[in-house]
Amino acid sequence: MDFDLMAYFVNINQQMNYTRNNFQRPTYDAFALTDRLFMKNFRLSKELTQYLINILKPYIVVDSRLSSIDIQTKVLVALNFFATGSYQTSVGNSRLMNLSQSSVSRCVKEVVAALNQPEIFNTWVKFPSNIQELDEVRNEFYKKTGFAGVIGCLDCTHLAIVSPSKNLNLVENQYPEYMYVNHKSYHSINVQLVCDSNLKVLNVNALFPGSTHDVHIWNNSNVSIMLKELHAHNYSDYFLLGDSGYPLRPWLLTPIAQPTTAAEENYNKNQMYVRSVIERCNGVLKMRFRCLLKDRVLHYKPEKATAIINACIVLHNMCIENNIVEVIDETVEDFDLGMYHNQEPLNEHVNDNRNRNLMLGRRQRDRIVGFLQNRNLIQP
Repeated sequence: MDFDLMAYFVNINQQMNYTRNNFQRPTYDAFALTDRLFMKNFRLSKELTQYLINILKPYIVVDSRLSSIDIQTKVLVALNFFATGSYQTSVGNSRLMNLSQSSVSRCVKEVVAALNQPEIFNTWVKFPSNIQELDEVRNEFYKKTGFAGVIGCLDCTHLAIVSPSKNLNLVENQYPEYMYVNHKSYHSINVQLVCDSNLKVLNVNALFPGSTHDVHIWNNSNVSIMLKELHAHNYSDYFLLGDSGYPLRPWLLTPIAQPTTAAEENYNKNQMYVRSVIERCNGVLKMRFRCLLKDRVLHYKPEKATAIINACIVLHNMCIENNIVEVIDETVEDFDLGMYHNQEPLNEHVNDNRNRNLMLGRRQRDRIVGFLQNRNLIQP
């Protein structure tokens, strides 16, 4: 137990508001914790937590019974569950919460549902919707990396879930149970993320089971459709970066499979460097909200796990926008990002003369290869 936590419990009666609920069980004011200890338990700052409570109020019902749980407690319970990845019984039995497992479950369910409301989710997780917003993201990438035209980095990550029911129906599962088993042989949801240079998630798709190929998710993505439409209207200076498992397109640039010149090797080096931001985003997300770590496993049906993932993305973006410090936990060993790149790279030489988008993608990439080479040549 660290010093702050020890001091908190030793001096609890002097430092904290002491109340009793309808069952005569003691509860304490979490906001009386030190800032460091509050962040450790809930990941958000006190100010950001209060803001979160306020925006969730219209979406969380609190009944009039004396034994009802107030919205502040509901939000703190959910944040603690997201932050620690602890089972609900452990969360409920903590000195700060003191609730039954069923009460904790209801709290998490209500807060997750509120964070998934379109009015909240679409405010905090949104891909640029106009040229001005695209330019802002692109300029940030260029200022930080010197790689022109990038508006986001794309990749997928696996989030572990318990084995779903084998009863295939629209209420429980949209996919058969075996489809959730990924090539690492555990059940997961394959989550597609697009992030900006500040690690903010611009788009998330957590609807597909773990065995789904990354390209299939991308081809069914709203972002893919939007970028294709953008380029069809001659806005060709905007693109994402992806790994070699994705198809080369004018709006999605991938590494060169077999570079033959110094310029191409330089492009690959820069492309990999810039694209590493998505891996860092994924790492920060999972370290901040440890319920998403592989060894924690979300003990929910797939659709509920998807809602929890979306909720954590909203909270992650709130933390990024409010400059909340990253969580560093040295006790986590063998940290699994869930980003598996052992799928075969796509062959760019198939249908050379018939795939117009592939040809335009090569042209776009060649242009960037030249730009990066010229930039290196003029640097002192």
